[in-house]
Amino acid sequence: MLLTECETSATPAATVTALPGDDSCLRACGSDDNSASLEDIAVESNESSEEELPGETEQEAGTRANRDATALDASSGTRDTETQPGTTQRPNSLALAPSELQLWTTQRDGEVKLRLAETGPAAEPPVTVHEMFARTVERFGKHTALGWKEGERWRTATYEEYYQRCRTAAKGFLKLGLERHHSVGILGFNSPEWFISDIGAILAGGFAVGIYTTNSPEACHYVAENCQANILVVENHKQLQKILQVQDKLPHLKAIIQYKDTLKEKRPNLYTWDEFMALGSTVSDAQLDDIISGQKPNQCCTLIYTSGTTGQPKGVMLSHDNLTWTAYATSLHVRLKDADVAQEAVVSYLPLSHIAAQMVDIWLLMKVGGATYFAEPDALKGSLVNTLREVRPTGFMGVPRVWEKMQEKLKSAGAKSSAVRRRVATWAKGVGLQTNLSKMKGGSAAPLPLNYQLAKKLVFRKVRKALGLDRCTKCYTGAAPIAKETLEFFLSLDVPVYELYGMSESTGPHTISLPDAFYLTSCGKVISGCETKIFSPDEDGVGEICFWGRHVFMGYLNMADKTTEALDAEGWLHSGDLGKQDADGFLFITGRIKELIITAGGENIPPVPIEDAVKEEVPLISNAMLIGDKRKFLSMLLTIKCRVNGDTGEPEDELTDEAVDLCRKLGSAATRVSHIVGGQDRAVDAAIQQGIDRVNKKAVSNAQRIQKWTVLDRDFSIPGGELGPTMKLKRPVVLKMYKEQIDNFYKEVATPSTPEDPLLPK
Repeated sequence: MLLTECETSATPAATVTALPGDDSCLRACGSDDNSASLEDIAVESNESSEEELPGETEQEAGTRANRDATALDASSGTRDTETQPGTTQRPNSLALAPSELQLWTTQRDGEVKLRLAETGPAAEPPVTVHEMFARTVERFGKHTALGWKEGERWRTATYEEYYQRCRTAAKGFLKLGLERHHSVGILGFNSPEWFISDIGAILAGGFAVGIYTTNSPEACHYVAENCQANILVVENHKQLQKILQVQDKLPHLKAIIQYKDTLKEKRPNLYTWDEFMALGSTVSDAQLDDIISGQKPNQCCTLIYTSGTTGQPKGVMLSHDNLTWTAYATSLHVRLKDADVAQEAVVSYLPLSHIAAQMVDIWLLMKVGGATYFAEPDALKGSLVNTLREVRPTGFMGVPRVWEKMQEKLKSAGAKSSAVRRRVATWAKGVGLQTNLSKMKGGSAAPLPLNYQLAKKLVFRKVRKALGLDRCTKCYTGAAPIAKETLEFFLSLDVPVYELYGMSESTGPHTISLPDAFYLTSCGKVISGCETKIFSPDEDGVGEICFWGRHVFMGYLNMADKTTEALDAEGWLHSGDLGKQDADGFLFITGRIKELIITAGGENIPPVPIEDAVKEEVPLISNAMLIGDKRKFLSMLLTIKCRVNGDTGEPEDELTDEAVDLCRKLGSAATRVSHIVGGQDRAVDAAIQQGIDRVNKKAVSNAQRIQKWTVLDRDFSIPGGELGPTMKLKRPVVLKMYKEQIDNFYKEVATPSTPEDPLLPK
């Protein structure tokens, strides 16, 4: 299936400029390659994560201050679910006696107190990654663990083979000098080598650290240095070049391993995958087993790097217990089957530097003895559905943009069908939606109507088969909000897409929808063994969503201040998201305290640094507001520096003297804002575009590049409502005021279908 996308390039309200010549831009319809890239909408997906609040209001600041004063006994870990703000100050956990384990640490060799319960899933005995893996090998050793394609042929490895390769990799890392509590960074697309490197690093006593393939050399340097990487594993020459550019600034780096393609040059301490795996032959099993036996469930084994609102990313420390217990509890919650009953299967394609992909592809499947099949590197450019058809997974996780692309393709194919087929499809979708909404409201026990059974035979089964989801009973979406329209579309085709919600700091999932427990727009109910608290709710029950459970992270590596912002003194993880729970325990997300943008592809993007960079590059700009929440790409609203009425505070049309001078230097004769808006002044437009190009070159990923922009006809102001009393940007107000201009950024035209690959039945 080719997933295509077209964009309109004009708007009647204001000139919208798309960036020319940028590989990250969506391809235009009618080009030689009509399959638009999905790389920039699904890579670098991150769950919502606790961040700074540089632009928080006074009310929000007060809420945060009250949160920090919640009553507790930190040393005992006891919790009082009734919030009593202002009664007790947060203790300094680092000042407590080292013999008393705390719920958090920021030290790489630190240990934490596990959040065990007396009964239920949270009472499950803690185990290390190796212990969970060894049990799976004992139970399901002959079952397929991994599948990958070599040419047109699928190759597989059993759990026994998988385990032995991870041990061999662990020995190789030790041979190369991996130190305890230091890291192995992995930079590449999903593959068996990625998994083996990840688990091998953990078995060898190090930290597994995924690095986004779209990272710039500078971003790679920050992660590798911050985690003190001794070894970096890269996919190919392209990724290798990023590391070679910064290796002189990585004092802890001892070796680099390239796991795909042949080396184009030989360098000291640069190894092919085969060379690396051969290194382990001189390391004894006893040496490795001694290291494994010294590992504890409450110690860190994995770092997930998440973006910050300002400053550099933070390393989310996840313990063995975080990974193994979350896999255990989640597998119970979603009712995964053990391999000796019916083997689960998934397709791995989302970036493994993201906790959601790791939890689904590595840990959940390992827990139940499931099989993970790797997609092709161009999965998000069109080959994903071919892989789905071949693998026929029992579960599928897609970020909202992937589901949206499938929706667009189905609609396009349906439009090409005959009138009769369209009528049948319309009838079937009506039946499907009505039947599934009835199930959602508790009617699952009722017999399925005959018209539903007929629609399933005529339409639903064929659609599922075309998508490769005919065996899939667990279709999930997460990492970003999804439109209700998309959920209803797939529900009408008898493909319920269940929402889940969580954070990197909660080892992935916290609430999950189920076939017999879901509502549209709800993120489901909390995983068994975990708890949700709504902090400081308003009269509608809306407050900050807080998490408790064994899935809550250990802390941010070497960042005590950031850790105590995320974890209150009681140990509750504060999400920064606003939401409420209904009487049945369903969680609904209503907004975010923080300003972090989450795109349709799940990318977490801090807007302020990008906005500031644009204003710095283009001094003519007065205000800039980044757009992109729940959207496919980033766009930006811009205003020009102008005079302000001294009496009313209203912005005027006349440019400031500084702005006039800047225009002259650009070769523009403009003296008013109205001379510039609508693309009237080519010199100014070109200068803005060049400035944005410079900002885009510094972006750490394609998803963080501005693809469209427009100049508004007036500046933001307090009287206009765009700015608050302290001149802080009121983003929700701007979104409403300029809805038409923003919608014009994302208008689409009909996408042509692929005749030989329709998704609707013929």
